[in-house]
Amino acid sequence: MKIIFRNFLRTVRRYKTAVALNILGLSVAFAAFMIIMMQLHYDLSFDKSYKEHDKIFRLEISGRVFTQTTSIQTVVTRPFAEQFIESSPYIVAGAFSHSTPRITNFQIEKNGERVSYEEKSFIVTPDFFKVFSFDFVEGSSDVYIAPGNVFIPLSLSRKLYGNEPAVGQQFDVDGWGNQTVMAVYRDFPKNSFLHNCMFFAMQPDENKESWSNWNYVTYIRVNDPSNTSTIIDNFKRNFEPPEDRRGQYGWDNETGADLRLTAIKDVHYLTDVRGDSTPKASKQILSILFAIAIVIVAIASINFTNFSTALAPMRMKSINTQRVLGARVNSLRGALVSEVVIIALVSYLVSILFVLLFNITPLAHLVDADLSLSAHPLIVSGTALIALLAGLFAGLYPAFYMTSFAPALVLNSSFGRSPKGKKIRNTLIGVQYVASFALIIGTSFMYLQNHFMQNSPLGYDKDELITVNIGQIQNSREAFTNQLKAYSGIEDVTYGESLLSSSDSYMGWGRSYHGEMINFQCLPVHYTFLKVMGIDITEGRDFRAEDANMQFGVFMFNETARKKYNMELGSVIDGQGEVIGFMSDVRFASFRKEVEPMAFYVWGTENWGNQPNHAYIKIKAGTNIRAAMAYIHSTLAEFGQGNTFNVRFYDEVLQRLYEKEIALSSLITLFSLIAIFISIVGVFGLVVFDSECRRKEIAIRKVLGASVAGIIFMFNKVYFRILVICFIVAAPFAWYAVSRWLENFAYRTPLHWWVYLLAFMAVGIITAATVTFQNWRVANDNPVKAIKSE
Repeated sequence: MKIIFRNFLRTVRRYKTAVALNILGLSVAFAAFMIIMMQLHYDLSFDKSYKEHDKIFRLEISGRVFTQTTSIQTVVTRPFAEQFIESSPYIVAGAFSHSTPRITNFQIEKNGERVSYEEKSFIVTPDFFKVFSFDFVEGSSDVYIAPGNVFIPLSLSRKLYGNEPAVGQQFDVDGWGNQTVMAVYRDFPKNSFLHNCMFFAMQPDENKESWSNWNYVTYIRVNDPSNTSTIIDNFKRNFEPPEDRRGQYGWDNETGADLRLTAIKDVHYLTDVRGDSTPKASKQILSILFAIAIVIVAIASINFTNFSTALAPMRMKSINTQRVLGARVNSLRGALVSEVVIIALVSYLVSILFVLLFNITPLAHLVDADLSLSAHPLIVSGTALIALLAGLFAGLYPAFYMTSFAPALVLNSSFGRSPKGKKIRNTLIGVQYVASFALIIGTSFMYLQNHFMQNSPLGYDKDELITVNIGQIQNSREAFTNQLKAYSGIEDVTYGESLLSSSDSYMGWGRSYHGEMINFQCLPVHYTFLKVMGIDITEGRDFRAEDANMQFGVFMFNETARKKYNMELGSVIDGQGEVIGFMSDVRFASFRKEVEPMAFYVWGTENWGNQPNHAYIKIKAGTNIRAAMAYIHSTLAEFGQGNTFNVRFYDEVLQRLYEKEIALSSLITLFSLIAIFISIVGVFGLVVFDSECRRKEIAIRKVLGASVAGIIFMFNKVYFRILVICFIVAAPFAWYAVSRWLENFAYRTPLHWWVYLLAFMAVGIITAATVTFQNWRVANDNPVKAIKSE
């Protein structure tokens, strides 16, 4: 072992650059592999932290009659949910919740002061805690959640009350009054759709008899997952809706509704469901990440072997001289393999440091997973095994190669140029080129798609726009508006119940139109909304202040709804609200979904919904943005009485909407660049090998009159031929992969031809520079010296 370590240090001193590049390439590859695998583990284990998670299912419903489309949605009516839960003895427990978590503002007393907080919350039925397994640290599963009390996570308990008991404490929730903490549960992992929210009880009579309010998501726990089809079949046979709703549930006819139960562990990957607030991951993207992880390690291992092989011409004489002097072949091979294994293990230790450093850099926000090593012992230990195997693989081939020739042949310099060896080297470099082309093309289109989603016209004016939630100052909204507009830099202010372009879908309304049921997404707004947001009206009139004084309010539908339902100006929805106009198709939801029928709506006097609680503040062009923002904050502080507000530019809303795509695209880009870097380092290693093996040939060519430029051109011509062949292989593969990924979006960037050209040029220029640099150095050596040493 002492001799092996001494030889290792001698090798490091003699070939500093090669060893440094080996360690850098391998350590970066191992670090990238661990980070990618941590992210994959995060997504693949999403919603699997609940006890017996394989027995938990979510109810989903589809059908043309009630949605006018074949789409699937998560929301049903409350009486429908209750009947489904009670329909089968195979359902151990069932519950339902509001369709999405909400942001809840509340205040508590601390040291005699009223302090405001803002947290996510879910409104659920009591049996929700029987469907999902909560680990209660205060209170217990026997505690019944009822109106007026709340269950909170341990992290929030620590935040609000430190180490003091939280049960029995009270806080004041905006709009609901005092709520009492009845239980504290241990936080779920980050990869859980429950978000570690506060949980409030649903009112017992809330929409209990309403068959028109589709706002409830149903979850069940079954005794055996194989019984789900029986549960659905039994329900469809025995379900009896009210007389006036039977047309919506024609299970057996072609246009009727249908049901499905989706395992909770699979919800994370669904993309065909409306009204789904669960964080999403694409199996395609996960497959791409996994492929990149494998490619990175494979390329790094190939490069490791190539570097060892590239050093062979410089080491073979000394190694075979040792054989002539009596050294045993097996001992030499063992020493050579040990050197490479030590380098691989050192690289692994450096990769651990890289992961720790990555976790404290701004790049860490690209990864959802916990990057601490203690959270992933299998990934960390598995990477160590891969490092060991990579070292053995990279060490065995050069060790056997360098000792496979007769010593006399090696000492006479006739080695290293066999056709078989050349074919192997060209194949290795070909693999790296194909990977580089595919990664560059793929990441380019991901960037273009994200840029397309964030910068395409939305049908309204989002520039110089600031938004803020104003739930706490609803009663002072008019005074708040007047004070904001008193500032010379603020052009106008309007309000909406929802934040435009912040979600894939919004509140869905099913209403009667000319005797038929239609379905559309409804966004209640202030009567000034269209004017302030610059939305074009294609026919009819804008909203007016007096519309709010009508009993049932008025609708402004988009052109998609008008064409789909043959709507007419002045017609009435559900025998009540009038259609006062039509507007262009604004991108009110994300680019993942096609524009659907929707309407802006101004509530009338019969208002059963929420007040518009998002302010849209339009800033005049040329205004000092910082000063305007400071004025908005000071006005909020004056009206909000210590409450917190989320003030942001509208671009941040769009950024938030696509943050998952942007983060994953950036992550893939980062690791693709790493793979490309390692590939280029590999090309350098092969060029070194080739130029060292052909040093004598280059010297003879120079003696016979060849120019340096001619020699460089000769080498570049060989690599250019390989480049063209690899591009022809990689381009169709990349096109197919990108096309499949873009299918996830209803609106997508074109498959520009110039992206492929740029990918070829990028790899070509880097390769030409690498080949030119290395062979220029060899070609400029004294040819006499090269011939003499050979």
